[in-house]
Amino acid sequence: MAAPLANYTKVEQRSAFRFLSTEGVKSIEIHRRMKVQYSDGCLSLQQVYKWTRKFMNGISSVTDSPRPGQTHRAVTPEAIEAVEDTMKENRCVTVSEIAPHLDMSHGSAHHIVHDVLQLRDKKYLKFPFNSPSYVAFFLGYMSQCPHISKAVQD
Repeated sequence: MAAPLANYTKVEQRSAFRFLSTEGVKSIEIHRRMKVQYSDGCLSLQQVYKWTRKFMNGISSVTDSPRPGQTHRAVTPEAIEAVEDTMKENRCVTVSEIAPHLDMSHGSAHHIVHDVLQLRDKKYLKFPFNSPSYVAFFLGYMSQCPHISKAVQD
């Protein structure tokens, strides 16, 4: 008897299902034989039945089909650069304004601004609050925000 396999993937197991099912081996026997080789990592009996049925119905691919639904967050260098350029143009822009402007989800925009670019608290950490440098920085920052600077002047 061969030693149990240490490294394996679901695709490898499905390939074995396909091979054995085309030889006419029943699903319960396939699962019993796979359990010996893959031990706890073996796919369930229900999965063996499911994939054996697929192979008998003519499906030959052992990979999962793509699933509809929300796509995974894709933070690309282009998206990061676009967010950074938008932030440079207007430092007062919010994540809620960036997301529709760049046609991305709010979560992706938030992730880029706060986690990738790490812009959340840096503006406050540059200078001590009572230093002249901070006051100059803050006034410059406020002058770039028309809706805030207008309210301060009134």
